[in-house]
Amino acid sequence: MNVSHNDSRSSVRYEADEKPPMMLAFGLGLQFAILIAAGIVLTPAIVVRMGGGSEEFLNWTAFAAAAICGITTILQVVKVGRIGAGYVLGMGTSGAFIAICIAAIAKGGPAMLATLVATSALFQFALAARLSLFRRILTPSVAGTVIMLIPVTVMPIVFDMLHQVPEGSSATAAPVSALVTIFLIGAISLKSRGKWRLWAPVIGVLFGSLVGFHFGLYDVNRVASAAWVGYPHGGWPGFDLSFGPVFWTLLPGFIFVTLVGAVETIGDAVAIQRVSWRKPKAIDFKAVQGAVAADGVGNLLSGLAATVSVAVTELTGVASRRVGIALGSIFIVVAFLPKILALVLAIPAPVASAYIMVLLSLLFVLGLKIVIDADIDYRRGMIVGISFWAGVGFQNGLIFPEFVTGFAGGLLENGMTAGGLIVITLTMLVELTESRRRLETPFDIGELPKIREFLAKFAIRQGWGEEMQHRLDAVVEETMLTLLNQEGKREERKSPKRLMLTVQQDNGDALLEFIAATGEHNLEDQIALLGRISDEAAAERQLSLRLLRHLSSSVRHQQYHDADIVTVHVKRNFSKT
Repeated sequence: MNVSHNDSRSSVRYEADEKPPMMLAFGLGLQFAILIAAGIVLTPAIVVRMGGGSEEFLNWTAFAAAAICGITTILQVVKVGRIGAGYVLGMGTSGAFIAICIAAIAKGGPAMLATLVATSALFQFALAARLSLFRRILTPSVAGTVIMLIPVTVMPIVFDMLHQVPEGSSATAAPVSALVTIFLIGAISLKSRGKWRLWAPVIGVLFGSLVGFHFGLYDVNRVASAAWVGYPHGGWPGFDLSFGPVFWTLLPGFIFVTLVGAVETIGDAVAIQRVSWRKPKAIDFKAVQGAVAADGVGNLLSGLAATVSVAVTELTGVASRRVGIALGSIFIVVAFLPKILALVLAIPAPVASAYIMVLLSLLFVLGLKIVIDADIDYRRGMIVGISFWAGVGFQNGLIFPEFVTGFAGGLLENGMTAGGLIVITLTMLVELTESRRRLETPFDIGELPKIREFLAKFAIRQGWGEEMQHRLDAVVEETMLTLLNQEGKREERKSPKRLMLTVQQDNGDALLEFIAATGEHNLEDQIALLGRISDEAAAERQLSLRLLRHLSSSVRHQQYHDADIVTVHVKRNFSKT
């Protein structure tokens, strides 16, 4: 099943809650393990080799990355408390960390890498816990810009790998093996459909490695000397707790790329929910928070094990949780099979470079698509353009290098970090200067007169007539009645419930945002089910939902653990019938 198709729901054979036969689940898990195994092992291999790490440490990082990816994949599926999405999200090593992890090993050694990865994980836990607070900052345009800058930062390293061949190798060995790899991946991806497209990277790397073997580039001795079963001894470097200049210089970059990984995971957690059910459902942002928290666990375990962060998820395209558990279990088993890991580690550098080059190219297109799909206006477009090209300039040392090199230990020399800081800063500037009116009040229907007065003042300030004012009043009343109806079914809480109402003008229309503690049912789902709700739903609640659907052009309900946020778009020129 290809999750990129809009009609993917119709091809869901097993939903998330359904259980396929055990052998089928294992077979699907093995298939997807093969598809993403190369990336899991090759990313830490690139980091260790380019950072100057030892072969002993390389073996350790490959083992730890596979084991942690397996553990956190299962954690994503089974969901422990608020940790985990409850969906099949295959964990993998993050390409966003390549450049910064190489710098950590080169400047401070493997122990410094372990300390920085573990420390940055703490920030991801904080992000997961209060994800609703960052909804206006970690926007699709911010995420897309940062994702586009990842290839800008990593590509120079990948291009250097094209020339890494043993001394005395044929001059044509590297270019031929790289070209075969990239040609096959490209040809199969462009000309095939369905499952063959998923196998394109595996086929390209396989035949590229065979060409490399012909030229003597494939490290046969590594595979032959590796044990069948076991784990590397003495590879764990411990921690560097000196907290010297290297740590404080690199920590901001690690925190930032950790947030980048979280942004990717947010997108994947939203996407996997869309393709895990036959009937459309509203996005459960509690599951998104759980996915980010599980990423934090992956980051923390990666730091404890001194390997590259595994805080990035990949859509497997399989909905059944049983398949996800099989996928994670296979990774854990593979971690203790050194010969299989050696098969991947022995892949020639030019082949690995070609493979990662394709992945980074697709990553750039993904970031671009995210930006375009966000329906950016003039202001957001300017923010994206300035931030991206500033990141390119900083990465290539073209923007005042005499000042940038010495600033904060060279923090801005990394294009992704520099461009990311700029896009977040500009986005925050726009958000802080946005004209919004806020009202905080007890979450009680008795507060409606105060709310109506608040909205009337805003409507008069915008030059809206009485018709628009009445429509805003009706929308607020029906939204509150619906939410309070849900809230009334829950146990009473000790702390009083509050409502934060925000209203702003959006291209001549009104955008209302309700932030409150509410019930468990999603308004989007309830509105979609109108006319099909059984008699267990009260008639008055159906009436409120129908009125709300009639009065507004869109209703979005985001349910987090710490808050429920309902956004209602009310058009000034009312045309519904």
